Amino acid sequence: MSEPHSKARHRRSRTALAVTVPLALTAAGTLAYGTDLGVLGGTGREASAAAPAWAADTADGFASVNSLGQNGTYGGRDGKTVTVKTQAELEKYATAAEPYVIVVAGTIAMNPVGKEIKVQSDKTIVGQGTSGHIVGGGFFLGSGVHNVIIRNLTIRDAYQGVWNDKDHDFDAIQMDGAHHVWIDHNDLRHMADGLIDVRKDSTNVTVSWNKLSDNNKTFGIGWTENVKTDITIHHNWIRETEQRNPSTDNAAHAHLYNNFLEDAAGTDIKSSYGNYSRGATKMVLENSYFQGVKNPVIKDSGAAIVQRGSVFSGTSGRNESGGTAFDPKAYYPYSLDQAADLPSILKSGVGPRASVGTTAATKAAAATTLTVAADGSGQYRTVQAAVNAVPANNPARVVIAVKPGTYRELVKVPSNKPHVTIQGTGGSRKDTTIVYNNAAGTPKPGGGTYGTGGSATVAVEADDFQARNLTISNDFDEKANQSLSGHQAVALRTAADKVFLDGIIVSGDQDTLLLDTAAKDKLGRVYVGNSYVVGNVDFIFGRATAVVDKSVITLKKRWDGTSAGYVTAPSTAANRKGILIANTTVNGDVSNGSFYLGRPWHAGGDASLDPQTTVRNTSLSAAVKSTPWTDMSGFSWKDDRFAEYKNSGAGAGSANSNRPHLSDAQAAGQEVADWLAGWTPSAS
Repeated sequence: MSEPHSKARHRRSRTALAVTVPLALTAAGTLAYGTDLGVLGGTGREASAAAPAWAADTADGFASVNSLGQNGTYGGRDGKTVTVKTQAELEKYATAAEPYVIVVAGTIAMNPVGKEIKVQSDKTIVGQGTSGHIVGGGFFLGSGVHNVIIRNLTIRDAYQGVWNDKDHDFDAIQMDGAHHVWIDHNDLRHMADGLIDVRKDSTNVTVSWNKLSDNNKTFGIGWTENVKTDITIHHNWIRETEQRNPSTDNAAHAHLYNNFLEDAAGTDIKSSYGNYSRGATKMVLENSYFQGVKNPVIKDSGAAIVQRGSVFSGTSGRNESGGTAFDPKAYYPYSLDQAADLPSILKSGVGPRASVGTTAATKAAAATTLTVAADGSGQYRTVQAAVNAVPANNPARVVIAVKPGTYRELVKVPSNKPHVTIQGTGGSRKDTTIVYNNAAGTPKPGGGTYGTGGSATVAVEADDFQARNLTISNDFDEKANQSLSGHQAVALRTAADKVFLDGIIVSGDQDTLLLDTAAKDKLGRVYVGNSYVVGNVDFIFGRATAVVDKSVITLKKRWDGTSAGYVTAPSTAANRKGILIANTTVNGDVSNGSFYLGRPWHAGGDASLDPQTTVRNTSLSAAVKSTPWTDMSGFSWKDDRFAEYKNSGAGAGSANSNRPHLSDAQAAGQEVADWLAGWTPSAS
């Protein structure tokens, strides 16, 4: 088949997870978009519509794993939201049988000292800003208690004057036989016994983004002969503590990553050990930072520790590993920050926040919101006017909230305006549309033509950009402009890092979605989730390290009614990752066997490039060719990186010389988390 338009003609300016496709997505993947997609993980959240945004957050790590009859950990989101200021009020709602989101709005001194409130199932207990303090006591989660979230609190000062106190069991948070518990963004310190005790077969626990300090015994796990506990411990700052940092006894799966353990010089508190794998524990320890800690990593003879990627600075004594453990990615997705970055990330990110949203709120101040409405009811009538109002080099998130309507305009977010979100406010992503009709060959007012990159309706050159709940379209009429040279018509172009496209539609024909980088040597990570991409020729293309995940890719006929095209045209630099399509559906009203999955775009004839597309765990319609890869502009796809893994549907096929499949071992290194390389996209 001849190429409808060769990429050699393009005039371009330089510009984890084995998850099945949600049923709602599969059902919605039609040309008509008859069923709009909801927010991922949104089941049941509407019941708490009056609750603050953070009340709908759900846990990650082992607390997110479905088991013991509990599907993840979401706390009291299905119940009422109440605000408490006294111990009596806190006890009333925390011990109730029904679900509650309990907002602690002030300091509550426990009476008697050391009292631990017996929290019941289906509760979220969260501090209001940084004002929620529990003094002289804490919380107890007994046998069978489940689905509990404790967030954004300071729990402190039950200390009774004895450093290694064996007479007072005054913990900040203790659980005996509980499951599905998320402890997140708390400041726990100066208690009489432990800060956190996870005991007696408690399991499916995640402890994240906490500051644990000024204590003898920090964090104990176990107190059982059984080997049942599954626990994730990540992004915690453990400082000025002596022991149990943590001590993990007989845990079936203990995953510790991105923690910062600090024993500061010149203080009275000296560490005796750091991470300890005891009994029959299986521990995976990744990308943590140990500063000045004595015996930073130790294990019993029957325990296992698999270590990788950590930094040890000024440590001494035992640093041990050995045995076999487990692969955390087999249980849940996660991304790693670089260990060297942890002191700065965690010193600013752990503990209670003035405004708690999803995990992105740990790293940014509360967002500024600018409103756009075509009818004049907002602050601005155009999206570009709102972008222009964002201060240069803005340090924090700015949300541009766009009311329903059609905005026929060109939008550019320049590189000096990071942390911008453009978000439609309608009930559907179809309610708010940004659209224009430039093509590569469209004449520019000042002379010349736009070129492919310049044709974009929306161009994003700023890092940490997000788009949500809207449609971005290029409606260039190719049939009516056959005399025009250059029919490439981009809807959205990105040339930035950490771009999160969440719940949107990107629609066009040729060259719909250009995912680029700021320069050939720059990293440009893009995550497209819960979205639709519609087009025909090379319609997902570019140099970026890009993931299309849990989405629908809709194949569209050409202007003349024929069926032909290419889903991807990666232009990946060597030693970078290219385009990953995962957990997605590829379909559309086109002829069987008419579309390739991709071809290698060596932009400008650059032989040093190493284009890559991987399509995995994806449903392929019969429109996909049985030989799904093809050459381009004299470059053979077989010289670059094109592969599939465990795809399904009528368009899937068995491995052969013209249809390479990844081995299981290769696929383990080509998951979403590998592509994102330490960045965890989250809404903000």
